[in-house]
Amino acid sequence: MARLPYEEYLRHLRSDSARLREVLTGCDPEARVPGCPDWSARDLLGHHAGVLMFWSTIIEQRPEGPAEDWTEPELPTAYDELLALHAEQDARLGAALAAADPAEPAWSWSPDQTVGFTFRRQAHEALIHRLDAEQTAGQVTTLDPALAADGVDEALDVMFGGTPAWGQFDGTGGVVRVDITDRDESVWVATGRFTGTDPESGTSYDEDDISKTDPREGAPDAVVSGTAADLDAWLWRRGDDTAVSVTGDPAVSDHFRRCVNQAIN
Repeated sequence: MARLPYEEYLRHLRSDSARLREVLTGCDPEARVPGCPDWSARDLLGHHAGVLMFWSTIIEQRPEGPAEDWTEPELPTAYDELLALHAEQDARLGAALAAADPAEPAWSWSPDQTVGFTFRRQAHEALIHRLDAEQTAGQVTTLDPALAADGVDEALDVMFGGTPAWGQFDGTGGVVRVDITDRDESVWVATGRFTGTDPESGTSYDEDDISKTDPREGAPDAVVSGTAADLDAWLWRRGDDTAVSVTGDPAVSDHFRRCVNQAIN
């Protein structure tokens, strides 16, 4: 799958962040967020404002790691002030990215240590939290198909399937093809196990996992299909599987379901 141009990621980041703010402006600050039940509208707004602030700092200052000169901000308690902070940080990150070359080095928590990672990741962060805001306010609008299709790829390759340098993914032979029906695109995923010990926390892992893989000859063991918007929302647990079709080997498809059956905030 071809990625979107970086200027498109920036355009979506700006428009979806603005839409999130527009929807939450008229929302009850204590309304619950369906995709994140522990959050209120106020929590959602504060969370995304903090995310925008963090990545603005990363792009502006280019620290060696996330802890350098960074302290968690104390967010305003007044809702109108929180809205204003979100608008300020939205404009700040947009300006920082617009002034940067996507190929320049910049820290991230992924193997991709370039500014380009932030362009793409924050476009999808804004898209999903915009959907959170719309679901909270009962004002859901359609997701852009091109961005949502890229979101399916990002969710499977980075958010669920990314293997850190200190770990190892071992495929079991099961392969799932995820068909994006309204885009005529597919993402292939191998099922297997992840093992490794995180050098920072000392935590050891040995668990079911998935990893994006190249297309293979012949049919996959299982097929998951749906529109870009339905698949992206389902993978992020912002939508159910009523519009998603799953066929093929039950053992392989169940393995896949277990690996993506976890909310990401």
